[in-house]
Amino acid sequence: MTQLNAGIIGTGFIAAVHANAIRNSGHQVFGVAGSSVESGKAFAAKHNATTVFATWQALVASPDVQVVHICTPNALHAEIAIAAAKAGKQIVCEKPISVTLAEAKAIESVVGANNVGFAVPFAYRFYPVVREMRSRVQNGEGGPVHLIHGNYLQDWLTDPSSENWRVDSNDGGDSRAFADIGTHWCDLMEFVTGDRIARLIANTSKAFTDRNGVKVQTEDIATILFETVSGATGTLTVSQVSLGRKNQLLLELDGSKASYTFNQEQPDSLLVGGRSSNQIIMHGGETLTSADGRRLSHLPSGHPQGYQDAFNDFVSDAYQGFQGKGVEGVPGLVDGLRAAALIDAVLTSAASKAWVQVAETTGSSQTKMLAS
Repeated sequence: MTQLNAGIIGTGFIAAVHANAIRNSGHQVFGVAGSSVESGKAFAAKHNATTVFATWQALVASPDVQVVHICTPNALHAEIAIAAAKAGKQIVCEKPISVTLAEAKAIESVVGANNVGFAVPFAYRFYPVVREMRSRVQNGEGGPVHLIHGNYLQDWLTDPSSENWRVDSNDGGDSRAFADIGTHWCDLMEFVTGDRIARLIANTSKAFTDRNGVKVQTEDIATILFETVSGATGTLTVSQVSLGRKNQLLLELDGSKASYTFNQEQPDSLLVGGRSSNQIIMHGGETLTSADGRRLSHLPSGHPQGYQDAFNDFVSDAYQGFQGKGVEGVPGLVDGLRAAALIDAVLTSAASKAWVQVAETTGSSQTKMLAS
């Protein structure tokens, strides 16, 4: 595989995760553009980037950058993605890919017209036991899934003095908790089951009306009841104010023959539930039955693999897709569009207190290039 030069826009936590994954995948962190030249220089020194660009526009325009990684506040995603597509760059864009469904569709139009690749870091797909869970569910081992439930809980905003750009709707968009983490849960659920949320009713709420004297405009909590295309019933609780839960993405699927439970805070094991006994399946080439799960198991069972490992695999597979060697299961623009439709449905339902159909966003053939 040819080494590609990546340019990262943004210098926060997730940008560092991207940089580590790029290098791990055998590619180069060529350049970076931060909110200031100083932040760019500090990031470049830490992550061995060759060039610091004064603006994101300069990075996108550089002929030396083949892949643009968008790790900025959400409100900038669409503008940068459209500019990068017009410049003929491959794109890795953090979710949500836009702050409105209309913006997401505008991205789709430009990406398709310019024939560029587009990947979205729904990286939880890349845990080996998630692939094992997916294989077992879609092979029918557990029987038809009739109940889907779970949560995504964090506690980093439990202090009313805690602030972040995500809290400001001007930077993060009208949804925070659901857009930021709830979309991860929904993507994982639909990826594992092969089913889709058809309609939902949602409620959103705030733990605090203001933070440091500034009115809170985005939700801390979202609760969702949904039905899938196949007829399964589901519930989801999303919170960024649940003490003790650092990053618990919990997905449980109940079928007629078995149930399956994945907990992201304990990502090396899959619980398979039965009437007479339960099984705990550990990750590892010697324990998993699915080829995809074994492919992503880089260490023997008992040797933990974590979030950075999953992200590394996401970037590696995405870059193979950019070079025409597509790997099944890479989340692409069609998946980013799907998340935008779900955010739109949640906000619409929460405002109307009514059931809402989730808009279909099938995507063009080009935007499916890196889709599941």
